[in-house]
Amino acid sequence: MPSPARTEAPAPTDLRLAVRTAGSAHLTDDDLTMSQNQNITDVLMVGATGSTGQLAVRAAQRHGLRPRALVREVRRAERLLPDVELVRGDLEDPASLWRAVGGADAIVLTHGSGGDSRSDARAHVDYGGVLNILQALDGARPRAALMTSIYATRSDIPGATPWKRRSERLLRASGLPYTVVRPGWFDHAGPTQRRLVLEQGGTADGGIARDQIAETLVRSLLADTALDKTFELIATEGDEPSDWAELFGALKSDESDSVDGVSDPTDLLVEAEPRTLHADLEAIRSLRGTSG
Repeated sequence: MPSPARTEAPAPTDLRLAVRTAGSAHLTDDDLTMSQNQNITDVLMVGATGSTGQLAVRAAQRHGLRPRALVREVRRAERLLPDVELVRGDLEDPASLWRAVGGADAIVLTHGSGGDSRSDARAHVDYGGVLNILQALDGARPRAALMTSIYATRSDIPGATPWKRRSERLLRASGLPYTVVRPGWFDHAGPTQRRLVLEQGGTADGGIARDQIAETLVRSLLADTALDKTFELIATEGDEPSDWAELFGALKSDESDSVDGVSDPTDLLVEAEPRTLHADLEAIRSLRGTSG
């Protein structure tokens, strides 16, 4: 659907700067037509009004994609994303998601429960949001890029919980073509730290700029070498990547019969999870091959 006509409202200065600079040094005509080669045009953006989500929307536009933002508050979203198609929906209301996911070639998920004070917010939003999106697809198979956390598999970090890891497991169980990106500390990277480091195994630590996360998520949709891979993402001193296919290609793919990322620690066994989570996994598996 065409984007509704709106008068553009001013965005925060720091966001505009990030949008202008994110990945721009290496964009080419080939980059801008990659979406056509990948048969991806319409991209549902979940978490689109968040700080990373807004940057992911702009990254998608730069790469010739047509983003559609899932939002709860349309008026607020119109101010933040004045030139983007908006669709009202709530991750905790499954019935509200059917229209949002319809016709999407890809989905970028940058949502999170960080601003939610409820004790069970991570279960309902970080995990439940992914569960509800996957169920709303009802057998459709868009490509997915899911942002979780560099500590998704860590049980030794104060405040870390297993809910983001559990959300990853749902995505792998779905059978969708996917990439899971586990970014480090948001904005704990200096202006000259533009070299991306992708690691696997759950031991990485470090910072990353939000625009780098956004660019990586969108690039992962457009590179075959990112398919079915899970990695931690940090930035170090150096230049931005010039060959994204090679960057993703150096990673190991997740095992096709596993709901965990390759080389993930084994301290949270699926077999030891509560029955309700087993039921969720089976429900998502059962949707494979059905028609949406």
